[in-house]
Amino acid sequence: MRGENDAATVEERLRELDARLRGPRRLKSDLLTEARHGLLDAVDAYREDGLSAPEAQRRAVAEFGSPTQLAPAYQAELAAGALRGLSLRVIAVAAVASAAGDLTWRGSSWGGSRPPAAYQLLSASVGWIWAAAFALAAAGLLAAGRSAVRGGTGDRALGTALTGVLALGVLACAGLFGWSIGLWSAALTWPPMMIGMGVAAAGWLWLGRAARTWLLATR
Repeated sequence: MRGENDAATVEERLRELDARLRGPRRLKSDLLTEARHGLLDAVDAYREDGLSAPEAQRRAVAEFGSPTQLAPAYQAELAAGALRGLSLRVIAVAAVASAAGDLTWRGSSWGGSRPPAAYQLLSASVGWIWAAAFALAAAGLLAAGRSAVRGGTGDRALGTALTGVLALGVLACAGLFGWSIGLWSAALTWPPMMIGMGVAAAGWLWLGRAARTWLLATR
């Protein structure tokens, strides 16, 4: 039967491993919980073989490995999980943006004048950026799943490209909203535009947190 003393050395080793890992909190917690159960099972087995509690812990922890040995494999799984989480968020936000983007303009009476060609190009580029982000996110999901199965580090190039496209998207969307207000001051009193700006800001913040998690997991 497990006692508090059985877990002391085990918990110390897990804290050392925890300090080395970066990535999605829930996945990290699950991985460490799984490791804890495996270590305590090993301690129980050695205790049943007649070893003392300290010796059982020592052997279980020695067989488990050092944080230096273990961290790369755990970090690879965390990186894959971070890429998977970022990709899922991008797909969700891209789908909403594609479906609801035009609603901020529909029915407005202040956008009658034709905007400059450069404005139209910027507006079209936002759609292209979302299309590129969606494609990269779909590829990222496949890469993350493959990395988790094979125990690799994930597809760093895909994650980097996706993060770069998202950064470009932030600039493009901010520029488009700002230019719209500059061209049509009535946009500031158009409820769909105000709601759209708020939803867009929340979406970018949500994506930014996931991108930061991925960057930390692959650093």
